[in-house]
Amino acid sequence: MNNMKSVKVFFGLLTGFATGALTGILLAPKKGSETRKELLKKKEDYTGVLKEKYDGLSKEITKQYEKAKGAVTNYAEKKKVKPGKAKKS
Repeated sequence: MNNMKSVKVFFGLLTGFATGALTGILLAPKKGSETRKELLKKKEDYTGVLKEKYDGLSKEITKQYEKAKGAVTNYAEKKKVKPGKAKKS
């Protein structure tokens, strides 16, 4: 559940950033060169935030994968048939 919430937050931030950037470009009263400079500065700020979110999401996915892999391995080990003790149907 928490993993899906992180994905939604990440894509929400990404969508908000894109919408804000587009709106800013279309409605900006400044010269294009000034607007580009400001956008580059904001891009650097947002890049750090997005990288942190991506790294956190990546770690969470890896953690959940390893947890599921361990559970499957444990289940398989418990259900493994030992030689000489095969079940008869």
